Amino acid sequence: MYEVGDRIIYGAAGVCEIEAVGPIDLPGAKKDVDYYTLSPVYEKGQIFAPVDTSVFTRPVLTRDEALSLIRGIPDIEENIFDDSNPRELDERYRGCMKSGNCTDLLRLIRAVYAKRRRAAGRGRRLGQVDERNIKKAEELLHNELACALGIRPDEVRDFIAGMLEG
Repeated sequence: MYEVGDRIIYGAAGVCEIEAVGPIDLPGAKKDVDYYTLSPVYEKGQIFAPVDTSVFTRPVLTRDEALSLIRGIPDIEENIFDDSNPRELDERYRGCMKSGNCTDLLRLIRAVYAKRRRAAGRGRRLGQVDERNIKKAEELLHNELACALGIRPDEVRDFIAGMLEG
């Protein structure tokens, strides 16, 4: 069980801080169940989740884990997502993001970058499904890395580039 003040990954909501743990007084909430009151770190709002939620949760990466992940980026193979059916492609992307695994997010991001290069070589652009999902995958990854590294999400791309160049 997580404690107040812990930062966790909560499904596709990404990085959240636990504000409270205990029963809540909201319509539809079970009276004898403890809930996490979560505040997304990089967005506004609150999430109320039962402590025994089926939504994927895990602690945010530590600084050392984040640095190790970044150093390993050149060795991460891209997943090939070449489904022609946009609905199936979208489901595959969402499944990858729901896993909560940073390596899976990196594979997805690398695959879509490769798709973007191939499309540009043919004078084309990426489809909406690819664009929407790479944006969400980058947001999830950059938010977690920013939290782990103590930087802003908009600084993550340059941080990664600097690490990989040096």
